[in-house]
Amino acid sequence: MNNFTKNQIMPTFLLDGKELEFKPGQTIIEAAKAAGIEIPHFCWHPSLSVAGNCRICLVEVEKAPKGMIACATQINDGMVVHTNSPKAIAMRNAVMEFLLINHPLDCPICDEAGECKLQDYAYKYSIGKSRFDETKNHKDKRVELGPNVMFDQERCISCSRCIRYCEEVVGDPQLTFVNRGEKVTIETFPGKKLDNPYSMNVIELCPVGALTSRDFRFRARVWDMSHTNSICTGCARGCNMEVWVRDNIVKRLIPRENMDVNQYWMCDYGRLNTYKFINDENTRVNSPMMREENVTGEGSGLKPVEWDDVIARIISEIKNYRSDEIAFIASPYSTLEDNFVLQRFAKEIVGTDNIVYIPNIQGEDDKLLLRADKTPNSTGLNLLGIEPINTKFIDKLLSRQIKMVYVLNDSLGRLERTEEIAKAIEVAVLQISNFHEYSHKATAILPASTYAEINGTFVNFQNRVQRIRPAVASLEQERLPGEFSVSRLDKFGSHNDRWTKGTRYNARPAWKVICQAANAMGHDFGYTNTEDVFDDIAAKVPAFAGMSYDQIGELGMVVGAAEAVTA
Repeated sequence: MNNFTKNQIMPTFLLDGKELEFKPGQTIIEAAKAAGIEIPHFCWHPSLSVAGNCRICLVEVEKAPKGMIACATQINDGMVVHTNSPKAIAMRNAVMEFLLINHPLDCPICDEAGECKLQDYAYKYSIGKSRFDETKNHKDKRVELGPNVMFDQERCISCSRCIRYCEEVVGDPQLTFVNRGEKVTIETFPGKKLDNPYSMNVIELCPVGALTSRDFRFRARVWDMSHTNSICTGCARGCNMEVWVRDNIVKRLIPRENMDVNQYWMCDYGRLNTYKFINDENTRVNSPMMREENVTGEGSGLKPVEWDDVIARIISEIKNYRSDEIAFIASPYSTLEDNFVLQRFAKEIVGTDNIVYIPNIQGEDDKLLLRADKTPNSTGLNLLGIEPINTKFIDKLLSRQIKMVYVLNDSLGRLERTEEIAKAIEVAVLQISNFHEYSHKATAILPASTYAEINGTFVNFQNRVQRIRPAVASLEQERLPGEFSVSRLDKFGSHNDRWTKGTRYNARPAWKVICQAANAMGHDFGYTNTEDVFDDIAAKVPAFAGMSYDQIGELGMVVGAAEAVTA
């Protein structure tokens, strides 16, 4: 019996001669994974039910009459398992030969090449040749399962991961097997498409190149790209993700595992709507701009200028007004660091408490990941003491009590009665990365780096502080010591640094520009990099007491956790 109490020793088993502990009910593959040992698998996934239909995880279990699949075989105390014995290797080779019989072997043109389990396992476990001399079975290619996913039937190995994912995780069964034997394939149910809000997760779930992204297909080879750990800015969840870049252009976003935030998943909205603006040459602000003094009317009148000139203009405008006539719009789309420095500038230098942010609530939270709050850092702003905009503040704008507005990474176009507000404001300074509907009415525009170009932190709705890191370069790139984007070529011993290639925008981190304006007004905040700013936040804002970039790490840290540890 495997029943035991907390005071009893956990049962053990032998895996390739190594004694491992296991929990009652655990399978061989689960216990191996917990110990950092990989058993090859296609159909098994820790978040899905066991299907047991790929058979690549067959192992030799002593005293068992035949090979056992590691994904479905529960461990008994004293069990002896071999994953690399001659019998286990022979079984694995046989499975690989079977899976490759009808596979097209089109790795040179497959989007999954470089990330394909079948490709990797073929090198590791296959015998290197096939005894199959017949014509391969051909099926449909380029099948549009939905708006975001393309299906190649010939590459499918019928692992059923995508089917189980839609049913068990999303709760919307949209895929099923049809036909039998070598004719088996996957289709959507009659009258349905693969169009759930999380449909693109099947792309990473697919262990081969059968399911690919219609957005990313044929845009780059993964070994020519770098990838950087970051956070999705599409909603208050802050899903952990990787930003994949080639020639300084973001090509795709994919989920990164964090069981406390997004598990293994990411929504389609976050994948498709939070990166294209980064390298949008049509809308990206590529130079400081300033309205000429004598220009009036609806025409833009904005001209590119030098950084020193636009900052001098902003300082001049600030001096033209009383402190209570100046307001600052913080941004729930910007980092804690940017907003904290803006807050310091408003209170300590300008001397105003007129600092608010514009919320963005759309619809309702869903049952999986998506949040109604479509901003990544509204929780962080609240912790800094910056409140949402209210009717009293809007009345001040409309009644012209506030004459100058400094907007950080946002648009007044998100407010009701925008036209009236725009006409009431005498001076508008916009610190933005991309032009928007009302940016042509600005007095001055400061090009801001995007989240993909800077270091910083966001706080999600769970009060978890999470880091972003630079994945692409602007002209004012900041890398903390030891940080770089990871190239796929690293594993071959030749790191390919892609920081200087491609389009580079004349943008600067927002906090750095605000510090420059503060210095010009005789105040030195003393920051040399983003980490200095966060250290100051941790020292001055009680919610972040004791936190540091090192403690936040790759998976984030809940507000108050550092304080609890040091208490």
